[in-house]
Amino acid sequence: AGKWSYENESCTDIICCVLFMLVITGYMVVGILAWLYGDPRHVLYPRNSTGMYCGIAPNHDKPNVFYFNILQCATATNIMAAALQGLQCPTTQICVKSCPSDFWSLNPLAYQPKANLSQYFNQDLCVPWLDLIICFFITYLLLYLCIHRIITFLSQSASEIISKEFCPYFYTPTTSVLGRCLPSLGTSSYDNIPPGFQLPGLTTNQTVNMLKNSTSDMMNSFNARDVGVRIFADFASTWQWIVLGLVIAMLASLLFLLLLRFLAAILVWVLIIGVLAVGAFGIWYCYNEYTLLANSPVTYNNVGFTTNVNVYLQIRDTWLAFLIILCVVEGLLLLILIFLRTRILIAIALIKESSKAVGYMMSTLCYPIVTFVLLLVCVSYWGITALYLATSGAPVYNVVALNASQGDCRSITGNQTCDPLAFNSTLYPTCPSARCVFIKYNTEGLFQRNIFNLQIYNVIAFLWCVNFVIALGHCTLAGAFASYYWAFHKPADIPACPLVSSFMRALRYHVGSLAFGALILTIIQVVRIILEYIDHKCRAAQNPCGRFLMCCLKCCFWCLEKFIKFLNRNAYIMIAIYGKNFCVSAKNAFLLLMRNILRVVVLDKVTDLLLFFGKLLVVGGIGVLAFFFFSGKIQVPGSLFRASELNYYWMPIITVVVGAYLITHGFFSVYNMCVDTLFLCFLEDLERNDGSAEKPYYMSKNLMKILNKKNKQPKK
Repeated sequence: AGKWSYENESCTDIICCVLFMLVITGYMVVGILAWLYGDPRHVLYPRNSTGMYCGIAPNHDKPNVFYFNILQCATATNIMAAALQGLQCPTTQICVKSCPSDFWSLNPLAYQPKANLSQYFNQDLCVPWLDLIICFFITYLLLYLCIHRIITFLSQSASEIISKEFCPYFYTPTTSVLGRCLPSLGTSSYDNIPPGFQLPGLTTNQTVNMLKNSTSDMMNSFNARDVGVRIFADFASTWQWIVLGLVIAMLASLLFLLLLRFLAAILVWVLIIGVLAVGAFGIWYCYNEYTLLANSPVTYNNVGFTTNVNVYLQIRDTWLAFLIILCVVEGLLLLILIFLRTRILIAIALIKESSKAVGYMMSTLCYPIVTFVLLLVCVSYWGITALYLATSGAPVYNVVALNASQGDCRSITGNQTCDPLAFNSTLYPTCPSARCVFIKYNTEGLFQRNIFNLQIYNVIAFLWCVNFVIALGHCTLAGAFASYYWAFHKPADIPACPLVSSFMRALRYHVGSLAFGALILTIIQVVRIILEYIDHKCRAAQNPCGRFLMCCLKCCFWCLEKFIKFLNRNAYIMIAIYGKNFCVSAKNAFLLLMRNILRVVVLDKVTDLLLFFGKLLVVGGIGVLAFFFFSGKIQVPGSLFRASELNYYWMPIITVVVGAYLITHGFFSVYNMCVDTLFLCFLEDLERNDGSAEKPYYMSKNLMKILNKKNKQPKK
């Protein structure tokens, strides 16, 4: 219907388009800087004490970090805070192939002079350069280094090896969590402790009590892992049935939308009559209760004020008030039905026409997948960038004394930085326990000082991108459905690939308009976020007036956001129809709707009622079916599925219900967009055409019949 050209874009739209491109470019730059300078605390790829990654070459076959003394990590009770700090502990960490799964402690015989230490220490869990049995004879230099290190190691006692943390002197059963070997001690695990397991200077019972006290907080935080494993096992055994349930939800949603072409009138009138019937029943019930209490002497003066609602139901005047209210509401509904019957018929006809349009362009039902993928990209990019920004800063290592009582460690203050890869403990001969230990992450520098500003930019860019993706979806679907309405001979005049053509047209001509509409909505959402932040920070100090003012502001901006969303939606439809810029399209759409406000209200409410009924029918039906199936009420022949094998049968049910709702919402949002587009096209058709040969109506014959309109035949 429109003539698309770059000239239709206003200066505001062009500026907004350029600004949007600059913001996207800056957004990508921020992400790259966060990736280059940020440090997400190595949560996915942990590092050992020397700063080398585990699970990545040269440790590609050693994906887990093992802590020499796990008791020193027990202070990390806040798992989120500990995760952001990389689960670092003031103890030596090495990369291992697999986490230990049993109890072990150093044999007391290892402390005797001239003991063969290679027989007592677990060589796989010692520092990487320390091989107690063999060295690879690659070169003479490597051979010399190996022999030198073996001699150095064998010349030290077990106490010196432990104090220098060359090898651990005990370990407990651990499980890999986020690439870290963390304790997996349950209540039953302590019953399997071998009699000889004990720490130096402690008995077996004292050792067990110390482990319980030290790791209880850590284990309580990670107990959710067991639940997660069970839930994962349930999903692994039921994923085929979950997919089947989602496929059924998709087919049911599609069937409901297609059947609206034939059942729309029946469903609408059934719902209207049902509402009137419920009102009539309420009138009868209130009148019946009023007659039963006709001789009751109880009045409001006798009762007074009470919080017991049942007392008021024993008063005759209460039921009289209910009766009057219901009669007034029922009368208003009947009057509305009488005076708006034509508009209800128009709404039904448009709903039927929308179902027919969806039937001709089934590809439109797949477009929510495109929107979902684009939104998923936006959310993922925002989350990753926010994580890198929040955890930016290079790791800082300082020289510390692990055992200050051993030797003279007064020269080590803990403020001297070091490089863990180049650290040499021989530079501190008076302090044998000197080590290069991780302290914190660097928070200085230009990049780190502007983290808060970059996070704000990240949020604003994220909201703008999300709103732009939604606007692009609205404009694309509106263009496709508008091409259906303005086809004079349906379906012969419908263009080929209307969805693809509309998508390319929106990207080619309307990026500025869509970005401008998305920017307006983004500004309002940012203001709402700021209000929520202020309310959260000042909630304890607010007086009643302040709380009232804040509540009013939040309510006003919530209403403003809803109105802008409604206006933007219709503006995008007008952009798709005529190709005009955002401001002109928004003005035309708003004036057009205001001139037909009654039709707008009726169509909106009837459509919302039908789609709500459809969602309730599809999601509720799938949910009930999933409950009976996964709870074992519906038996499957053979051994394909047994409900008794599930740990939490409600998790597959919740997954099916949530997935069915998302699928149904995706299908119905397309249908709702179709109804809104055809409605605006219908209003434009009524105002711009008169049925003559020069200006024929494009509406369906059913709509023309309802409005007593018809097209005049052209003269031969």
